[in-house]
Amino acid sequence: MNGKVVVVTGASSGFGKLTVLELARRGHTVIATMRDVDGRNAQVRSELDAAAKAEGHVLEVLEMDVADEASVNSAIARVIARHGRIDVLINNAGTMFVGVTEAYTVADVERQFAVNFFGAVRADRAVLPHMRAAGGGLLVHVTSLMGRVVFPFFGVYSASKFALEALAEAYRYELSSFGIDSVIVEPGPFPSNLLPSSPAPSDEGVLVSYGEVAAIPGQIKDSSSQAHDPANPPRPQLVADAIARLVEATERRPLRTVVMPDGMDFGVERLNEAVAPFQNGLLEGLGMSGMN
Repeated sequence: MNGKVVVVTGASSGFGKLTVLELARRGHTVIATMRDVDGRNAQVRSELDAAAKAEGHVLEVLEMDVADEASVNSAIARVIARHGRIDVLINNAGTMFVGVTEAYTVADVERQFAVNFFGAVRADRAVLPHMRAAGGGLLVHVTSLMGRVVFPFFGVYSASKFALEALAEAYRYELSSFGIDSVIVEPGPFPSNLLPSSPAPSDEGVLVSYGEVAAIPGQIKDSSSQAHDPANPPRPQLVADAIARLVEATERRPLRTVVMPDGMDFGVERLNEAVAPFQNGLLEGLGMSGMN
């Protein structure tokens, strides 16, 4: 198997970091992008550099802030200048806002979307001209089970992931004639630093009006570390493995790949199976079934 040139966003921790290491182990040229590589993520950069050298892998760490279009365009241009192509983009960067939905101001919601949705828009748009010129490529969009179902107090986060699902699916159809695949990975509730680091809503007046209900998001955060069986902890490596299989697939990839912790089922797989015939029928009715 020939190694691919893969760009991963949000590679400083969680699924991103695991995916970077897994793909490098498999012989791909991996560019791990993240913010502040010379500051708060300097230690992560050193860890990834050390792992690559120790195991003889091609793994580079590059500064890129998906919330900044100039940063994205500059980073992608550097990858093209160095490697001549980008075969795969993995849109993994994300944040999670958990709180009373009404209490998040418009500015708060824009901050959530700046990373989770517009971050992918920026990165996709930066790489797609190169993929179209090359006649192929793969876009992987990491969403969430909350891109398909909605939990109370996760409304802003879910909205950003629902939006990302729509974007990724539209790309799936529109890019098919260029040999470019767009797919979605929907992880379940694996442990991460997203929930503990969730920003609180800015509108204190709205929070006060919700009374005791406003305390529930804090309780969710406090209980998140105890939500799993300690004897059988979730393995986030499952997500990295699923992404790696998509990267290396030689046949048409599924549009959606659900990855749940062992023993968990939130019905997302069944939901996807139920919706697919309606979506396929829509395309057929429009005379666009060849795009599926």
